[in-house]
Amino acid sequence: MHSDLFAHENMAKPATAPGMSVHNAKSIVYAVNGECYARQGAMVAYRGNLKFEKQGQGVGNFLKRAVTGEGLALMTVQGQGEVWFAHEAANCFIVDIAPGDSLTINGRNVLCFDPTLSYEIQTVKGAGMTGGGLFNSVFTGHGKLGVICEGNPIVIPVSPQAPVFVDTDAVVGWSTALRTSLHRSQSLGSMLRGGSGEAVQLKLEGEGFVIVRPSEAKPQKQQTG
Repeated sequence: MHSDLFAHENMAKPATAPGMSVHNAKSIVYAVNGECYARQGAMVAYRGNLKFEKQGQGVGNFLKRAVTGEGLALMTVQGQGEVWFAHEAANCFIVDIAPGDSLTINGRNVLCFDPTLSYEIQTVKGAGMTGGGLFNSVFTGHGKLGVICEGNPIVIPVSPQAPVFVDTDAVVGWSTALRTSLHRSQSLGSMLRGGSGEAVQLKLEGEGFVIVRPSEAKPQKQQTG
């Protein structure tokens, strides 16, 4: 049987090392020998002896997720084998977090991560509920984090001399050390006349970077269970 479908770049290849690696632009393959964590529903294929279980959250995190509609709905993958993760054909990237590093990222952009990483859902300082319920996950520890982004991400350096303003619906994540606040770029008169649709942004100050995607967030599907 012959087809471009069977091109070399489309064929699954055996993992050469434990842990996660990019299979192609739209998927990550994870060679599991023990366990890993992933967003619920992200598994598209696996082979080997693996078990998938819904991961519970602490009471505090559960309440934040209920209020904001965001956060991380996780599953644990345990056993030995290979699993492929993807989400709605979004682009996939791997962030290698070293000891002492930390990354703030929107829960909707998390695909999978090593069990050596820990995360905490935190309120974005300076935003609160007025920013559409800005609750992001702060990852710390030592390991790899699989991130998804609709379209090609835009990574913008932030410096003390040049703060960056981003659409709250387009932001993917940022350096945890950055200071955040809400910025209103529209006058009251303009808002009363209907506005530009870009009334409030997230302002990031300090030294680091911010990641945005080239589209605003789609409404989140309600998850059950």
